[in-house]
Amino acid sequence: MPHRLIAPRTASPHELDALVHVLDGADIIVHRLEGTITHWSIGCESMYGWAREEAVGESVDELLDTRFPEAVEDIRTHLKSRGFWQGEVVHRHKSGYYINVATRCVLVNLPDGEPAVIQANSDVSALRKAEEVVRSREAHLTSILDTVPDAMIVIDQKGIVLSFSKAAETLFGMAAEDICGRNVSNLMPNPYRDAHDGYIDRYLHTGDKRIIGYGRVVTGRRADGSQFPMELHVGEATADGERIFTGFVRDLTSRFKIEEDLRQAQKMEAVGQLTGGLAHDFNNLLTVISGNLEMIEDKLPPGRLRDILREAQDAAADGAKLTGQLLAFGRRQPLSPKQADLGQLVTGFSDLLRRTLGENIKLSTVLSGSDFNVLVDSSQLQNAILNIALNARDAMPKGGSLTTEISRAHLDADYAKMYPEVRSGNFVLIAMTDTGDGMTEDVKKRAIEPFFTTKEVGSGTGLGLSMVYGFVKQSGGHLQIYSEVGRGTTIRIYLPAISGARPDAGSQDRGTVESALPRGTERILVVEDDPRVRRVALARLADMGYQVLEAENGRRALELLYENDDVALLFTDIVMPGGMTGDELAREVRDLRPDIAILFTSGYSEPALATNEVIPGAEWLRKPYTARDLAFKVRDMLDKAQQQGLS
Repeated sequence: MPHRLIAPRTASPHELDALVHVLDGADIIVHRLEGTITHWSIGCESMYGWAREEAVGESVDELLDTRFPEAVEDIRTHLKSRGFWQGEVVHRHKSGYYINVATRCVLVNLPDGEPAVIQANSDVSALRKAEEVVRSREAHLTSILDTVPDAMIVIDQKGIVLSFSKAAETLFGMAAEDICGRNVSNLMPNPYRDAHDGYIDRYLHTGDKRIIGYGRVVTGRRADGSQFPMELHVGEATADGERIFTGFVRDLTSRFKIEEDLRQAQKMEAVGQLTGGLAHDFNNLLTVISGNLEMIEDKLPPGRLRDILREAQDAAADGAKLTGQLLAFGRRQPLSPKQADLGQLVTGFSDLLRRTLGENIKLSTVLSGSDFNVLVDSSQLQNAILNIALNARDAMPKGGSLTTEISRAHLDADYAKMYPEVRSGNFVLIAMTDTGDGMTEDVKKRAIEPFFTTKEVGSGTGLGLSMVYGFVKQSGGHLQIYSEVGRGTTIRIYLPAISGARPDAGSQDRGTVESALPRGTERILVVEDDPRVRRVALARLADMGYQVLEAENGRRALELLYENDDVALLFTDIVMPGGMTGDELAREVRDLRPDIAILFTSGYSEPALATNEVIPGAEWLRKPYTARDLAFKVRDMLDKAQQQGLS
């Protein structure tokens, strides 16, 4: 219903003078509805600097240069309909500076029958300035907390979360509004969750500090249920008589992974030295045994004793092969490295591999580029390729495919940071990908250990991959294994490229390369479960000028796409935990946003694993990729998408 018009009360001259006299010390102005001042209190003289005789008769809004929060006509309409109006305005002091004023206006009638306004004012400039200081400090503190990589969580003495920083949202995979007001134990797995409140109660009653003021490694629990190691530091303060506790959390996943990789590398180094030394000495013994058996054989007539001697010689020959593999793992086998083009070497070896693998395995070789010159022992490399191929055959008892791809690669400093045992530089890459059963994480971790095998007893020595590993390391290269159960395995051999090969972008002057990289400003969503790899991709894209969003799994990526309708390109890994692969994510993104460009990345060498011919227009970038590879691929896809949108 519309407001009824309220007739202003008529004040007698006596009443008006009495009211102004009583409130003369207050900040009171009486003016006609059009603004002419009729009464000006002593308080206003002090507040605004104008004497009464200077103010009376002037227009209040012109004298004070009033700045209203809304249109003046709307305020007058409000006064006429309701009889009052209140709000905050800005007035000018006689000295020229401005004052924040809280005002309340009441409509009355003057003795001559004309409507007038009694305006009570209060200077709130100091309050607003204090609020501005507080807001500035809050903004400053928020910017610090949002920038600090460590997560910050504040709880009260009952364990209820009061504050949850942006870094904490990223680390635990949940928004602040989803955890604030709930118990902090929701961020912990059992048995820590059930025991947490007891820790606080014990401290409050006994003062026994189990964690307050100390750094401690504990286990955290993300929103998706996954657990991770974290370093926790807790401080204590008192606010309004209540204790609050502030925890700073640092994710230790990457550090633990690097430490584990270093321990594994050190273990393999120690085992390699041991086995290599034993094999070297045992070879000397076998030489004596085999030589003496040969001399005895010449002196024996044909018969049973000579057959027994032949069996002993065959056993010694098998022992020599075994020690040769141990020497290869220990990087002590004699090598005869010579310059070779790996493209020609592997292609010429394909016929032998095809006969070895059988008809039920499709063998293909892909050369990506040319000039694959390395310094390598060709026979030992062929032996390594044969070992990998035999393992692939055993993993595909019902048949499958084995793809060998030769290409050039540059491992940069970013990549070397992720894998401590890797040195940066230009390499020639041999990637062998099968479509077999794949390996579990436990098997993959032990795959290069000597004598470790998943085959039945008597079906293998367990030295195949360990020999390959040792040979590659002795040749100055690097071996990597990518595998997923049910999806196959990729073995990647990096051998140092030598001069005469085509110069790689990574070998040029760094400043020249960076200045030549294409740039852009579009928004890109990066989906990668490995935080180290994700950080490298984000940093590279940000340096190229792009706006970057990050997600650790497919579900989070979909949430970000719903929240950001300007994402131009999805850059996603293929194999990820969390119940959604990169292929599945891409299909949902295609249904949600048909115009978005999709770029896959993977450690696999088989492009069909990425697109599977079901994501139209999707492209593929193999790990490890250089900044140059990423820059040109992303720019090319975005330009194509823009051209298609304009056509």
